[in-house]
Amino acid sequence: MRKIISVAVASGLIFGVSFATSHDVDAAKTKIYANCKALNKDYKGGVARSKSAKNKGGKTHYKPYVSKALYDNNKEKDRDHDNIACER
Repeated sequence: MRKIISVAVASGLIFGVSFATSHDVDAAKTKIYANCKALNKDYKGGVARSKSAKNKGGKTHYKPYVSKALYDNNKEKDRDHDNIACER
């Protein structure tokens, strides 16, 4: 009986850890910037939500960094709502 319980507990721990998503970890580690100037110090081209995001605001000089978690934490800085925050 003791062996069955220890196997069940061990498999539960392994199974539970395997379902931790990298998105949850990334979202916890991402920074919330005060403004675009602060964000652009770390990411010159801004932050895009996905690779398929297209810039609506005109010509830019830098390519944006792609990170869904970072964009989601700073999406209020995306004034033109094109899924790229603080593009330059």
